[in-house]
Amino acid sequence: MCGIVGIVGHSPVAPLIVDALKRLEYRGYDSAGVATIEDGRLDRRRAEGKLVNLEKLLQGEPLGGLIGIGHTRWATHGVPNETNAHPHFSEDVAIVHNGIIENFAELRSELQAEGFQFTSQTDTEVVAHLVTHELRRGRSPQHAAFAALKRLNGAFALAIMFRGDEDLIVGARNGPPLAVGHGDGEMYLGSDAIALAPFTDSITYLEDGDWVVVRRSGMEIFDISGSRVERLRQQSVGTSFLVDKGNHRHFMEKEIHEQPEVIAHTLAHYLDFAGGGVKSFDTPIDFAKIDRLAVSACGTAYLAGLIGKYWFERYARLPVDIDIASEFRYREMPLTKASAALFVSQSGETADTLASLRYCRKEGVPIATIVNVRDSTMARESDGIFPTLAGPEIGVASTKAFTCQLSIFAALAVRAGLERGTLSPEEASSHIRALSEAPRYAAQALKLEERIEKVGRELSQVRHVLYLGRDTNYPLAMEGALKLKELSYIHAEGYAAGELKHGPIALIDEQMPVIVIAPCDRIFEKTVSNMQEVAARGGRIILITDEEGAVRASLDSFETIVMPTVPELIAPIVYALPVQMLAYHTAVAMGTDVDQPRNLAKSVTVE
Repeated sequence: MCGIVGIVGHSPVAPLIVDALKRLEYRGYDSAGVATIEDGRLDRRRAEGKLVNLEKLLQGEPLGGLIGIGHTRWATHGVPNETNAHPHFSEDVAIVHNGIIENFAELRSELQAEGFQFTSQTDTEVVAHLVTHELRRGRSPQHAAFAALKRLNGAFALAIMFRGDEDLIVGARNGPPLAVGHGDGEMYLGSDAIALAPFTDSITYLEDGDWVVVRRSGMEIFDISGSRVERLRQQSVGTSFLVDKGNHRHFMEKEIHEQPEVIAHTLAHYLDFAGGGVKSFDTPIDFAKIDRLAVSACGTAYLAGLIGKYWFERYARLPVDIDIASEFRYREMPLTKASAALFVSQSGETADTLASLRYCRKEGVPIATIVNVRDSTMARESDGIFPTLAGPEIGVASTKAFTCQLSIFAALAVRAGLERGTLSPEEASSHIRALSEAPRYAAQALKLEERIEKVGRELSQVRHVLYLGRDTNYPLAMEGALKLKELSYIHAEGYAAGELKHGPIALIDEQMPVIVIAPCDRIFEKTVSNMQEVAARGGRIILITDEEGAVRASLDSFETIVMPTVPELIAPIVYALPVQMLAYHTAVAMGTDVDQPRNLAKSVTVE
């Protein structure tokens, strides 16, 4: 989603803001801009497209000034062009905004009646004019901003700058994250710690309803009633990570290849490989005492939860209800006191998942979150967290975060089985030994990249693809289809293989590739029957299986990707890698923007 950076400094800030915005590129965006104040003059540069376009503009028309705000925009209201790009101006006010102002139409009509002229299609411009309206009524900049905030409905993070005060940025948060960075005689605002990492590792996160007055000498935080409040100042881990592709062409490629290491780190956090047991770690969920688990997430994280559902129910005999968060938050799911809730989010800021978490908070059930950002909003609002150790994931399409989420689900399912008595210590140790092998098998899967690249080049010539799988490979089929759609813009759908004859088989012809994810397991023969149905209708089968599966399938497949033979529990973790690589290489062959696919955002912080 949109990225915000603000600096009140003692050296020219425009180049610093652009560099910080680069660290937010992983969120996805379609335009960018910077505004500064110099010698009492408010000025800005905005450009459609990537930050390189803004950099070129600034090279020809540089901006001076020791105070400034910057923004990367993901279009919601209005097309992505320079006119709709942030910052937006209204007389002496400059503003950048992440989120959606739900009552913007009402406010716009009111302001137009007062004589304000609108130049963009955005909801953000409403806020700028609203602050100006309050300034005209004689309020100070700080109080004008506060008065405007009280009129806004929706989810938003804001940074506001005033031409008459070159030592002031007002920030506000109601939903999307916003953090204050502390420096030596300078202060910062940013959408997350990664953006502020070049400047400081001392961070204060605003809470929902907070607004902040930022000056070089420090900050003051207020709540929506206008009362002064204190928020925790903490050390951020953002500076320990370098946003660098290394020797890889894309961040996604780098992150795919990091998976053996990060899977190992994540599993080792929860499991004692040497002793064959589960490590002792705090959790708000007592698996022995609950009779139902509610899981909710969005996108790829939701598909990780679907696989987790199979594991919890199989190994711990624990019933799991799983919902897409945007549905969960509105269907008013009844939760008993013997229930618990588990949420999944890479960023910990996903708006629908956060709203679902808050619903469960009102219901009074224990809440835990699988999250990659330990100081995110969801982490702070949960009773406990299960952190993934994936490190920052810059590519918009999730890869290593997904396999780390799966790793935690597998570890938790084993722990739940032990606590509920559905797994003996010997059975649990066997599963833990299998999990300990996952990083090694993942590394072996990466060695298939050359073969997968060849298949990707073939897929780049088609417009539609079906994915099939059974059991835990069904959600993985949906994940494969999602990845292909995200990266290559090829239409793809994932189905349970047994559903083929209930409708999707109508799509099968000689032009339709069908990717089948089928390690040779207890239900392999069932999947082979479905492949026979595809083959009989001339479908082009791409089979992802192991050596035994390749022999037993006995089909003249369009292509067979032969994976290492792995234990059943870890198959979804290991088989995720060829699925990711296939989407990646198809997209590379097509020349799409792999790291920042069109229309997508990394962290969806609005509904």
